Amino acid sequence: MSQGRGSALSLILVTVISLLCLLVLVERVNAATYAVGGPGGWTFNTDTWPNGKKFKAGDVLIFNYDSKNHNVVAVDKNGYSSCKTPGGAKVFSSGKDQIRLARGQNYFICNYPGHCESGMKVSINAV
Repeated sequence: MSQGRGSALSLILVTVISLLCLLVLVERVNAATYAVGGPGGWTFNTDTWPNGKKFKAGDVLIFNYDSKNHNVVAVDKNGYSSCKTPGGAKVFSSGKDQIRLARGQNYFICNYPGHCESGMKVSINAV
């Protein structure tokens, strides 16, 4: 009899894991993709680009830019406000970075001197 219970428990466990995997896939299928800055890409004065857009957790931001002149840094609220890169911040520099939004507020800046101060930053709330 105990062998039958173990088999039933294993079947339930496999079913639960399968459903969780399916939920993750469904979220990614429904994710939207956004080119930050629109056709002009990640450049100066993109701080207002998110206005009027609705973002969800799992959506993907694509940062297109000249990697010799810019980068993308994921920062916290203080880093965004002060245009300073906190220690341990993730720096992207490929020129074609794809970043999945986390739930809540997401902040990105270019940390080349003067760029963030010139509006090369975005703050996005993903629900």
